Amino acid sequence: MNDLQWTEIVVFGALFLLVTVLGFVAARWRSGASLDHLDEWGLGGRKFGSWITWFLVGGDLYTAYTFVAVPALIFGAGAMGFFALPYTVVLYPIVFLPLLRMWSVSRVHGYVTPADYVRGRYGSSLLALLVALTGIIATMPYIALQLVGLEAVLRTMGFNGSGFLGHAPLFIAFVILALYTYQSGLRAPALIAFVKDTLIYIVILVAVFYLPSKLGGWDTIFDQAQAKFDATKTPSDGILLNGNNQLQYATLALGSALALFLYPHSLTGILASKGRRVIKRNMVALPAYSLLLGMLALLGYVAISAKSSPLTNQATGRPDSNTIVPVLFDQQFPGWFAGVAFAAIGIGALVPAAIMSIAAANLWTRNIYKEYFRKDATPAQEAKQAKLASLVVKFGAIAFIVFVDPQFSIDLQLIGGVIILQTLPAVAISLYTRWFHVWGLVAGWVVGMVWGFVMLYGIPNPAAGKAHFGGSALTLGELSVLGWRPFAGSQVQIYVGFVALVANLLVAAVVTLVLRRTRVFNGTDETNPGDYHADEGDPRLKPVGAH
Repeated sequence: MNDLQWTEIVVFGALFLLVTVLGFVAARWRSGASLDHLDEWGLGGRKFGSWITWFLVGGDLYTAYTFVAVPALIFGAGAMGFFALPYTVVLYPIVFLPLLRMWSVSRVHGYVTPADYVRGRYGSSLLALLVALTGIIATMPYIALQLVGLEAVLRTMGFNGSGFLGHAPLFIAFVILALYTYQSGLRAPALIAFVKDTLIYIVILVAVFYLPSKLGGWDTIFDQAQAKFDATKTPSDGILLNGNNQLQYATLALGSALALFLYPHSLTGILASKGRRVIKRNMVALPAYSLLLGMLALLGYVAISAKSSPLTNQATGRPDSNTIVPVLFDQQFPGWFAGVAFAAIGIGALVPAAIMSIAAANLWTRNIYKEYFRKDATPAQEAKQAKLASLVVKFGAIAFIVFVDPQFSIDLQLIGGVIILQTLPAVAISLYTRWFHVWGLVAGWVVGMVWGFVMLYGIPNPAAGKAHFGGSALTLGELSVLGWRPFAGSQVQIYVGFVALVANLLVAAVVTLVLRRTRVFNGTDETNPGDYHADEGDPRLKPVGAH
């Protein structure tokens, strides 16, 4: 750490101090009678309006990892990295109506988590437990990945040591995050999201107009990018897709869109909204972030034109591809503006990390702790347990980064999407129909999860030196159904999560047909059809903070 960039560090530190103050002030911002209730601590009192929800959900979905990893993927592989753009475009029309129904039924019954809803819909503690565990396991690597984004910034500013000393700034940042999240709950990331998104918009708009003019225009940038990919002689790389990766691109985009609002942290922002009108406005306005993401993604090509190279991670001795955008900013902008950009990315790690840890803590508290360890827990005891759980989750993510190669956590993010997709039948489809039998859903979950992991295990990544869990793109020629290879010889690739979900749905349907014919009891539904349409002011809504 001999090459510390002090101008960047001072600007970064000042903005980080600002959001720290806001994090602690948030405890008194729009506060209710007490934060000793999950409605208040974990869902911000369920009263966020359109603007707050827009910044909160946007800050949650478009994370620090997004801002460093998407352009890094385009820098390394080209057009394939743009899957993130159509996925965030088709996302909102797909989830528009289901999210309205989820908000309504959750407000009527006081549900805090998607597993709460499944417990009420099917009367099955086992199915709710599976959904809760799936949500926690899929969220953990996502939290760790925020650290990857934050560390990329710290590394570029000169904090690139090995051992504990190299991770010390990251540890300090997350101690501060843990303290104000513990005190303020969801209100902290909601308030900080205003600062984060303002900085991000300023930085990206300046970058996409200033850098191309400095580097000879977009024609030159695209030509130089294609020349680089031609030189690598890797068939899948290039500024255009080819016949083998088009199906992967489409299924990855669709699968990612289906998965995103199944993550518990994504639903947390929705359940914190005060009414269906707020959600409708946000589903219309949130695609503005996709425009931002598209412009940001192009920085991967800009980095090629600028001849930027990723920094070497001193802890592993290997190049860290996630540093490519921070390095680009460091090389092309004056120190003070690079500091602003780094603060935007760093704060962009804190907002989603806080929301994710709160969502995971809510799942643990409501669907494991209270269900299996203390059924008579009071609201205050639930809130206390959630606060403690949020600390454990954050420092678990820190330990993951310190003791495990961060590159492996990137692979886990792909696995996380495969995992969370297996809850789609129980969480999303059940909002419209209860046709699937509860045991069919359990069987489908098991098959989808097991087969998904089997397929992921068989995917190598020679470039990273991995024989297993090397990515999420499965070659159809390798697809085996009980030894039968229906697409033998094909080099076309497909997203593993999509294949596993199809298997999940097929098994759930077959088991459901058998159990319906044999008249096996399908659990008790505590919801009513009208619950899915209740809106703000409806007398059926459960009062916020009620036991």
